Order: sequence, then C-alpha cells, then structure tokens
Amino acid sequence: MFIPLHDANSLKRIKLQYVTFGLIAANVVVFLMTGLGSEQAGIAAVYGLGYIPSVAFDVVELPQELVIVPEDMTYLTYSFLHGDIMHLGGNMLFLWVFGDNVEDALGHIKFLIFYLACAVAGAALHGYVGPDSQVPLIGASGAIAGVVAAYLILHPRVKIWILAFGRIPLRIPAYITLALWILFQFVMFAAGGEDQISWACHVGGILAGAVLVLILRSRDVPLLDREIVTPRAVVVEQPSAVRPVEAQPAPRWGRQ
Repeated sequence: MFIPLHDANSLKRIKLQYVTFGLIAANVVVFLMTGLGSEQAGIAAVYGLGYIPSVAFDVVELPQELVIVPEDMTYLTYSFLHGDIMHLGGNMLFLWVFGDNVEDALGHIKFLIFYLACAVAGAALHGYVGPDSQVPLIGASGAIAGVVAAYLILHPRVKIWILAFGRIPLRIPAYITLALWILFQFVMFAAGGEDQISWACHVGGILAGAVLVLILRSRDVPLLDREIVTPRAVVVEQPSAVRPVEAQPAPRWGRQ
C-alpha cells in the first residue's frame, strides 16, 4: 500500500529511542540465527517459536523434538521471527519511522511493555478467529500495527514522507496515510483476506495499541496533537541592524 520513509517528528522527552533500536536489533539477530541456517533448522525454529493456535488451545500436541519454549511463550516469540528479508525489512521500517515517537510518549519501559502486549493481542485474536489452525504465525506485524495506531492517536497532523505504491514520493498528514492503512486492515479482516497474511493479528495489534496508548502515555503527553510538524528549516542569522544616520540641518549658503 505504501512505504514510510520519514516523519520529521523530533523527540521531546527522551534523548535516544534505545528500546526501538533494541527491538530492531533483536529482530535482525533472530532472523540471522534462524533464517540463514539450514532449511531444517529454519523449519524447526518456525514450529518451535511460532504461534500455532491449535497447539495453544490444546487441539493438537507439538512433537517433543520441536518444542523450544513453553507454548504460552509463543504468544511473544512468534513476533521476532520473519519469513524473509522483505518481511523483516518492511516491519522494521515501520518500527524505525513510528516507534521512536511512541517510545517518546510512553517512556522506555512502558513502550517495551506496550510493544510486547500488542504482539500478544495480535496472536490472541489470530488464535480466537482460527483456533484449529496448525499453521505457525510469525512476524512482528501485530506489534507494529499497535505502534501505528498509537502514533495516529498521538500525532495525526504530522506530515509523513511515503512512497505510494512503492514508487511515488508523497508528503501526507498521518491522519490520512495511517487512517487509510488501518481501515485497509479492518476491511481485509472482514473480507477474509489472503491466506498468507493474518489480518486478525493486525487488527488485534491495532485495538491493543489504541487502548494501551491511552493508559500508558505520560501525563503531559497530549492526544490528537494539533501541531503540524514539518522538516525544520535552516535558520539564517540576520545581520545586525545598521543605525541610520541622523539627519543634519541643511547648510545655509551665503551671508548671514
């Protein structure tokens, strides 16, 4: 639908978004450990760390040799797995552009809680919709969807640079870009969508993000920020003013 590039929305309460950086690093490290090894090891990681509704609801039992963490932990671990570099890159780009300002509004610890809770909510709704599914759910999309929803509630008027349809650069306010993105997730969820994308997971993350940002934000953080944020202009120092020459009486020529 679109690729976010930049939002020009500076941090106001924290100096560095190190939780956002840490989450991106963790996702990259897990991808390198699980996605670049042998195909057998990758499959084992997907089944051992991915969220499988039928396993979580005790409909089926995962073979013991594939069990890596307790099944309840897969509500979180699935969100650090990605199928390929494009899957990883897309999710991390959204987190890079929007995560820092949500972390700024919530604070470091509460943002980490927020992110993980959105991931859990995404998996929970995915499992509720299809409790018999034996297909592992992987990807950070549920958590990212929560971040997008929170950003929209916090900064609807910030102008975001995007690539529309992957090729057309546009600068559009968040209340248009992100609202359309969120609406698209709900429409696809209601319509059934594609089998390879869990729209339920996205919707679960959006709902959790919209609620949790209201609860976890710092007290001094306003909602629906009315300020239009654009890239900072270069400030040119004006030269000091030159004092005007005081007018002198015109000389009188001739005799007095």
